[in-house]
Amino acid sequence: MERVVITGMGVISPLGNDTQTFWSRLSRGESGISPIDTFDTLKHKVKIAGTVKEFDPNERFGAKEARRMDRFCQFALAAAEQAVSSSGLDLNQVNRERMGVYVGSGIGGIQTLMNQSETLASRGPERISPTLVPMMIPNMAAAMISIRYGTLGPTLAPVTACSIGNTAIGEAFYHIQAGRSDVIIAGGTEAALTGISVASFANATALSTREGDPARASRPFDADRDGFVMAEGAGILILESLTHAKRRGAPILGEVIGYGASSDAYHMVATPADGEGAARAMRAALAEARLSPADIDVISAHATSTVIGDRSETAAIKQVFGEHAYRIPVTANKSMTGHMLGASGGIEAIALVKSLQEGVIPPTINLETLDPECDLDYVPNRARSSDRLRIGISNSFGFGGHNSAIIIRKYESE
Repeated sequence: MERVVITGMGVISPLGNDTQTFWSRLSRGESGISPIDTFDTLKHKVKIAGTVKEFDPNERFGAKEARRMDRFCQFALAAAEQAVSSSGLDLNQVNRERMGVYVGSGIGGIQTLMNQSETLASRGPERISPTLVPMMIPNMAAAMISIRYGTLGPTLAPVTACSIGNTAIGEAFYHIQAGRSDVIIAGGTEAALTGISVASFANATALSTREGDPARASRPFDADRDGFVMAEGAGILILESLTHAKRRGAPILGEVIGYGASSDAYHMVATPADGEGAARAMRAALAEARLSPADIDVISAHATSTVIGDRSETAAIKQVFGEHAYRIPVTANKSMTGHMLGASGGIEAIALVKSLQEGVIPPTINLETLDPECDLDYVPNRARSSDRLRIGISNSFGFGGHNSAIIIRKYESE
């Protein structure tokens, strides 16, 4: 089987719109949460989010092309451009029939749908755009990336809610490992910060209402957490067979060595208290990588800052790692980025690659008083340097009981 490496990465996020800015701010423990300024929040319970700043689609793509893409698609294409550029791929030298795209979105073009719904109500059906459906459907981010780069291999848009990024990376890993593709652009994207989606999550009591101090609102594992903070962005990686990467002299940033997926078969939105489904995904990833629990040096937790979710994931980690769980640093990127929904897995995979490269574990900020049921080492408030970071596991879980875990290793040549 082929070894699968990461050769390029691209980021659009509340912490910056390129990989290095994102990583620098993340490792410094900075928050990307701020008051929502993209719609009127006067009547809303929730007024804060992780909003992407300084992103001008007209400047990036031109006004005509930008108008034909929803924001989630713009994010994905911008992140993919970064990833392809940083990978050094010469598309004229790639067999495009063996190059694919696995990029998903949980909600897709909801802003486009809302805009057109308002048009229908105010101006009638004859004024509805014929591009509504292609702009709205969640597969369009993957499709637009494929169109941009002329990829002729499989183009998929996995929809596993907030587990999408890991699902995309993991399934791409399987495909390359089996020798069916040489290169796959993989990750997730999301732009769901609209009035209707924020209101829905807020009415489900899922979101933090700590509006007075936005930077302190997302606080995974803290006893005073009161829900997650919605965010937006995209995280895209270039996955490549080691054979192909070495042949073209590619920069090798890390290696994907394991993937596991499972279903809770439990509830539409809640996770089981014992975390059994999440534990099965982690065990499957370890088995795929042929590792023991003691081989893992760091865990990138899903950790959204909900009471039930953080406790469930902590329980799952304890199931899988036993006493070793208390010796593994666990980091929660969402304490700084907020919850980027379908983009989270891609973004957190990129953060894990950087962590392994640089020997730095980003902190879990706003962790002041531990929930008694969350008693692991969550790297509170300050980043931690370590010269022993070699292998990390990244968790992503989604509504409907979707669980996925990927394992990334610091690249070691043969």
